Amino acid sequence: MKIKQFEDKPLAHYSYAIVSGNDIALVDPARDPMPYYAFAEKNNARITAIFETHPHADFVSSHLQIHKETGATIYTSSLVGADYPHKAFDHGDSFTMGNVEFKALHTPGHSPDGITIVAHEGDDYAMFTGDTLFIGDVGRPDLREKAGNMKAKREELAKMMFNTIQTKFNDLPDETVVYPAHGAGSLCGKNLSDAASSTLGNERKGNWAFRTKTEDEFVSEILKDQPFIPAYFGFDVGINKGGADNFESSITGIPFYYNRLPEMNNTLIVDTRPEEVFKKGHFKGSINIQATNEDDKIETWLGSIVQPEEPFILVAPSAEQRDKVLRRIAKIGYEKQIKAVLALTDAEGMYSTAPMPLDKFKSSPEAFTIVDIRNPGEVSSTPIFENSLNIPLNELRDRYREIPEDKPLVVHCAGGYRSAAGSSILEELKDQTVYDLSEAVKEFK
Repeated sequence: MKIKQFEDKPLAHYSYAIVSGNDIALVDPARDPMPYYAFAEKNNARITAIFETHPHADFVSSHLQIHKETGATIYTSSLVGADYPHKAFDHGDSFTMGNVEFKALHTPGHSPDGITIVAHEGDDYAMFTGDTLFIGDVGRPDLREKAGNMKAKREELAKMMFNTIQTKFNDLPDETVVYPAHGAGSLCGKNLSDAASSTLGNERKGNWAFRTKTEDEFVSEILKDQPFIPAYFGFDVGINKGGADNFESSITGIPFYYNRLPEMNNTLIVDTRPEEVFKKGHFKGSINIQATNEDDKIETWLGSIVQPEEPFILVAPSAEQRDKVLRRIAKIGYEKQIKAVLALTDAEGMYSTAPMPLDKFKSSPEAFTIVDIRNPGEVSSTPIFENSLNIPLNELRDRYREIPEDKPLVVHCAGGYRSAAGSSILEELKDQTVYDLSEAVKEFK
């Protein structure tokens, strides 16, 4: 049994290919199927099975496209109520591919319809846990109250997760390798490890979920301090339940403009250029959500600031980079909302952002209204300014009226990435001077 792990770093997503003989099974594939096809060609094998552990909330899966293009069978729980061609794969069901036996465990908790895929060949065991069991943590139970055909309250799912951890893996040996769908940085859990895999024995010893013995203690801990839920999560559950459109065709045909804005009055503009370039010149009303490298989580923040189905115009850093940015946006299913893409390389004469008066701010911080756009958990654990107003970035477009208008505004986050977006939002919505503290926030920690 050969196992290949694929990583999508910005979404902290792991997907898998399992090879036995001339056959390949995929687990939780990402939106772009090409890496899996390249892997199949390299191994002179064909993709014959696709496992969906549950309808994912944080990314769009390519399971339906791969099924159409390869003929591979999609396996998922009947509880999903999937609208795509599939074979039900429920608790206790199994099938053999080459020398590998695959078995389904019903492991609800993150979602009511989640399954774990156990792969077994000889003395080797591997488990593909989806969003149920992570390395050092378990999946959050609060994402399915408003998403998908099978709604469940977070308390009910938390209790299901307790039962899953206590009972569903007991027959598997400690040597079983644990392969989760996410790692550190994902919003599908709160304390995920940087490790890409582990063993069941290590998780039994070190993962808090296995050490918590009472249901009440478990429910209290798993519901505490969960991160915010991006606006696009429920939207993606719906896409994945039905199956997404072809990846390549979904990003072609979008109108393109070079250094000029099309006539689309009042359409939101999302500018993905670096903040220093954006601040020198941009279209009025633009939101600066940077997409300069893999550490810039445009997928998460675009899907948190912009609502599903809300139309927008996309500004790319250059004509050459438009395809790369489109591919990242398509990973969360927002490509259909893009009304036009434009490359902006000449911003002379456009709106510019006032430079931060850092010396004045240091000497007289009381002369400014400080807006902290970090999440509440960050603010409580690492306070920076005593008299700041906390409005998380994902809530800023809805709550900006709470900000007083008697002073200039200084917007900050933890390191500068989010404050570029936050200050650009307030520049348009507030009738006062807005400054971005940006990376200078580190001087105040």
